[in-house]
Amino acid sequence: MAETNTPRLKQRFRDEIAPALIKEFSYANAMQVPRVQKVVINVGMGEATQNAKSLDAASEQIATISGQKPVTTRAKKSISNFKIREKNPIGIMVTLRGPRMWEFLDRLLNAALPRIRDFRGVSPKAFDGRGNFSLGVREQLIFPEIEYDKVDRVRGFQINIITTAQNDEEGTRLLEMLGMPFSRSE
Repeated sequence: MAETNTPRLKQRFRDEIAPALIKEFSYANAMQVPRVQKVVINVGMGEATQNAKSLDAASEQIATISGQKPVTTRAKKSISNFKIREKNPIGIMVTLRGPRMWEFLDRLLNAALPRIRDFRGVSPKAFDGRGNFSLGVREQLIFPEIEYDKVDRVRGFQINIITTAQNDEEGTRLLEMLGMPFSRSE
């Protein structure tokens, strides 16, 4: 029996994707099936040293996109060429797990990525060797939750999808079945 508050993508993972992966990779038990562990959204903001308000604006937008309040990342050491001092705020990040992660992935795959202009798929080469995937987004406007009039500056950010897959082949297949549009030309 399915719970009524289970995210749509998680339900699809349980009902269709996990059994298909067990059959495809012939796992001995269900715990070997690769699954998405967490999603980390990271915005690096060099301009935060000069303009503190930009950090607040970006934080508000990432909170709208993710449904969770981001934390401020701070410089670990001073770099004079970049005018950065130790412990200065230089970015924001949010780690999504559980239902929020599934909801975000669903919106990313079905609403945001198709809105990218001249989109031909994401690079299948962006895996790290352990089944984790990194995706760079050039602008936050691809998410339907962001109101164009309230955007002070177009910002890019990094989305890291961390999986329990043992290798890139398993990770690729998992994300493919979840609906990640990989480009075939590469």
